[in-house]
Amino acid sequence: MSRITAVASGPYAPPAPSRTLTVVSADGARLHAEVHGPEDAPPVVLSHGWTCSTAFWAAQIRELAADHRVIAYDQRGHGRSPASHACTTEALADDLEAVLAQTLAPKEKALVVGHSMGGMTVMAASARPRFREHAAAVLLCSTGSSRLVAEARVVPLRAGRARTWLTGRVLSSRAPLGPVTPLAMRVLKYGTMGSGSAPHMVEACARIVHACPRTVRHAWAGMLAALDLDHGVRELRVPTAVLHGAADRLTPVAHAHALVAALPRCLGLTELPGVGHMSPVEAPEQVTGSIRELVTTYVTGDAPVSRSTVVQQVKEGA
Repeated sequence: MSRITAVASGPYAPPAPSRTLTVVSADGARLHAEVHGPEDAPPVVLSHGWTCSTAFWAAQIRELAADHRVIAYDQRGHGRSPASHACTTEALADDLEAVLAQTLAPKEKALVVGHSMGGMTVMAASARPRFREHAAAVLLCSTGSSRLVAEARVVPLRAGRARTWLTGRVLSSRAPLGPVTPLAMRVLKYGTMGSGSAPHMVEACARIVHACPRTVRHAWAGMLAALDLDHGVRELRVPTAVLHGAADRLTPVAHAHALVAALPRCLGLTELPGVGHMSPVEAPEQVTGSIRELVTTYVTGDAPVSRSTVVQQVKEGA
């Protein structure tokens, strides 16, 4: 593990949790989990993406913890969760079920939020008993269910075999990312963030991504290359909102449109102009606002169920 896992100050510095715990998954994998905020507050469960960690949700945790119980965990091999040989969608689903079972009371309902591979975790778990017991609603951020390498635009070539081949090699590279330098941040920004992303946002993402061990990055890249969770989308029967950056090169917005078309209870799509793949960092207010609205409508029941209440389209100039 890298000694540097996140920025040390500012809005993207990880806040201190109320408590931490070790969640044991079905195969014995041990997962670092954190709980922030009052224990009697409405719960939100955050599942991060490939090469990230709980630190990725710092902005959301900081804003929500005043009146929500925010549960975040490190995917296996990421952050403070030890690596495991099982890098499969089944393992992702097992891990989410274990987190839900060990942090929520029986039948307690929560909003489950997944970014990128975290969204794929939700799709993988969609038919699982524990997930259906605890998920009141879902927010999918910047994610897709299949054809990830073929659709990615991180390599500036026309779609086709050459781009797919080269993209696969880039994403699954075993090469170390090295220190967080200005050049490294420019590369990360091009591949994963919108062109208008502020330097402090880029640095926050770079420090988190560069902290992921290269062996873990490579192992999970193989799973993502072969991903097919279209069936999991069709099984996701709770109310689900989709939020996506319009400038996402890693999982282009076509993935979001496919999700909207396939979800049984889709609440709509929020497209964020100028935002890339790292939407919780690039657009923290919009992501946090969507979380609050979904919790109010589906977890606490304090607002009428209305698509206009839950999802608000973000337009250019709005």
